[in-house]
Amino acid sequence: MKTTKQNDGGPAFPKNGGEIGMSLRDWFAGQALAVLADTNVQLQPCDLANYAYDVADSMIAERAKKE
Repeated sequence: MKTTKQNDGGPAFPKNGGEIGMSLRDWFAGQALAVLADTNVQLQPCDLANYAYDVADSMIAERAKKE
């Protein structure tokens, strides 16, 4: 079975040497989650997380169109 690697957008905060840190996908998802948590959306935490990563994936896809 072949698996495909999720486009994570690369590092959110690249630095020289050492650990890279979080991916841009994680950063985008965290930002989306912060907005979702500040609304009156009534979703379970796992559903909020999934939605936040869906938003992040969409942002990365749109970003890739412009590159």
